Amino acid sequence: MIRSAAILVAAGSGRRAGDGAPKQLRELAGIPVLQRAWAPFAASEAIGEIVLVVPEETAQAPPTWLRKGPGRLVAGGATRTDSVRRGLLSLGLEVETVLVHDGVRPFASEGLVGRVLSAASGGPVVPLLPVVDAVKEVDGSGIVLRTLERSALRRAQTPQGFPAGLLRRLHEAAARAGRSATDDAALCEEAGHRVVGILGEETNLKLTTPADFDFATWLLETGRVQ
Repeated sequence: MIRSAAILVAAGSGRRAGDGAPKQLRELAGIPVLQRAWAPFAASEAIGEIVLVVPEETAQAPPTWLRKGPGRLVAGGATRTDSVRRGLLSLGLEVETVLVHDGVRPFASEGLVGRVLSAASGGPVVPLLPVVDAVKEVDGSGIVLRTLERSALRRAQTPQGFPAGLLRRLHEAAARAGRSATDDAALCEEAGHRVVGILGEETNLKLTTPADFDFATWLLETGRVQ
């Protein structure tokens, strides 16, 4: 019986990363970003199933490396929330715990995956990091309104972990209401469910801009990540 599964969300176009292939399909030191992202889940004996949610055209005609990967391919939707819901629909009802991970976070460690999975047995969990810079709230014109107290603020990462039944219900409700959310933890928060934060990893960066790719390449070249 498959008790735990992982959904890697990799259906975006990645326009902010510049011209070329979607950023999740680009290579870092000769290995595609998405392949690096799925590695810690494929290495976990506790993860019984992996779902890779990719652009529709990629799902229909995947490159060889993706076709031979450890996960089942699912075509994504118009939003991140739609894509996660499609991934959930592809899972069997026997799955008890599900982790949701950004397919453009290539450096999450096996240890982080294990900690999230363990904590998720008790309810929703999200990796968090402290905010070290001063944070300003601005209006639509960029005028600073106030400085926020950063001691109560955190940066959210993935993988985020959830009881599978709860996440299914929240996504069904969001679909009926036509709502989307920044991440899956936000759906839990909006519905009044307690979300526990655990310590994330500084190297678990999300690739968004060309500068992020440069930094990721430097991390690999210097041996700070594998």
